[in-house]
Amino acid sequence: MSIEKWGMYELELAGSAEGNAFLDVKLSAQFRCGETVIETPGFYDGGGVYKIRCMPTQIGEWQFQTSSNLPELDGQSGSFTCTPPGADNHGPVHVRDQFHFAYADGTPYYSFGTTCYAWIHQGDKLEEQTLQTLAEKPFNKIRFCVFPKHYPFNRNEPVYYPYARDSAGNNDLTRFDPAFFAHFEKRLSQLLELGIEADIIIWHPYDRWGYAVMDEETDYSYLRYLIARLAAFRNVWWSLANEYDFMLRDKPMERWDNFFQILQEEDPYQHLRSIHNGDPAMNYDHTKDAVTHVCIQNWDVKRVVEWREAYGKPVIDDELEYEGNIPFYWGNISAEEEVHRFWIMVANGGYGGHGETYMHPEDILWWSKGGVLHGDSWRGIAFLREIIEQLPGGLTPLATVGDNDLFPHPFTRWFWTRVSGGVNGGCYLIYLGEHQQQIMPNYSKHGRYNVDIIDTRALTITPGEIKPFDLARMERQTYSESTTPTYYVELPTKPYLAVRFTEKG
Repeated sequence: MSIEKWGMYELELAGSAEGNAFLDVKLSAQFRCGETVIETPGFYDGGGVYKIRCMPTQIGEWQFQTSSNLPELDGQSGSFTCTPPGADNHGPVHVRDQFHFAYADGTPYYSFGTTCYAWIHQGDKLEEQTLQTLAEKPFNKIRFCVFPKHYPFNRNEPVYYPYARDSAGNNDLTRFDPAFFAHFEKRLSQLLELGIEADIIIWHPYDRWGYAVMDEETDYSYLRYLIARLAAFRNVWWSLANEYDFMLRDKPMERWDNFFQILQEEDPYQHLRSIHNGDPAMNYDHTKDAVTHVCIQNWDVKRVVEWREAYGKPVIDDELEYEGNIPFYWGNISAEEEVHRFWIMVANGGYGGHGETYMHPEDILWWSKGGVLHGDSWRGIAFLREIIEQLPGGLTPLATVGDNDLFPHPFTRWFWTRVSGGVNGGCYLIYLGEHQQQIMPNYSKHGRYNVDIIDTRALTITPGEIKPFDLARMERQTYSESTTPTYYVELPTKPYLAVRFTEKG
């Protein structure tokens, strides 16, 4: 059998179905290719079927052998061949250059995500419509929950439940429902085919089925079952919670720390790990080693440089508020404001997360159930993504780089308390936001830059001209000889412009 690199090899074994195999049977395998060894857990899939999944990370011949406390599953061995990855297979996403991301093959990954919390719980018709929308829109990551959700605009029962239930609707939290996970994995595979990362939310507080208040050992069992089933999908990201701080009564901080430790120690592929806050004052301690990147909820996106400095990791504001018109203030900003906040995040070396919450006669809101998009912010986000993907890499905020070619300190250090700007190599991207200046001075010692004026509202890019700074023309300005700019760019007097400087050659 041949499996491409970062694909999935699945070993299926037959064994006893007596007792409760979800709890009683221990199963794992060691996969080996040369010096590369992957220890991966197996899982019970119901009906006497056991499975072990492996995502091979090296081209070549792989050998494996199983271990189990069930005799018929123990000592099983075999092999498969790992072939080069296909053209669209870049591997799982990991952190690169401290504040940014890349696929395993080194291809840069710029996160432009969206949120559809309960989309996998809506039935085939709506779920397929959601996938079609995702195929047509610019998002390369989607946040969604494993468990169904109980919240305004989310009152329907799910089609599948993660645990076995009796006729009265009582959960058996010792037995998973394989049909639920088969459906979940189908959607996960479809996202993979679309090139979309799956930011899987493992717990959330909006619950009427008892999943948010499971006891500690049940929580650990659930987490380990997810690792065994899902870790071999290369597009998986682990998000421990949506709004973890709203569950601290039932899951104290120590338990969240333990969840991170389990993921760090037992996920053989070290997928990205994060956790999301509700109260802006309740950020998790993202400096902890097991946290790979910062996932945050905060409308005040101009703090992104502060968050980067505080945590020293990539920052994604996955809930910078949503475009929409619902009564909740986190869900009724304009499309223009949504795009504005994305630009602030990205120009300052962070990333943003999209959501849409327009009132709907059948309560089909994108943020919860998916379906189709009714707003326009996705257009501006698509435009921004195209611009960012032309860069040599992720941006470093000019507020933190000190001296540089175009905007040296100390003369320009106050710029970045008001406007957003980032640099990578010979490329500078400045987002002026609400400011509407007529000229933009810079201090280059040479004229080796091309400049583009970007209208983030009209979605246009117009070549600009860098002109020598004429102090006589700017006589109303007060520059000392040592702080006089050398060049300037003339701008249309309008807000929400960005300026891109690219070094020639």
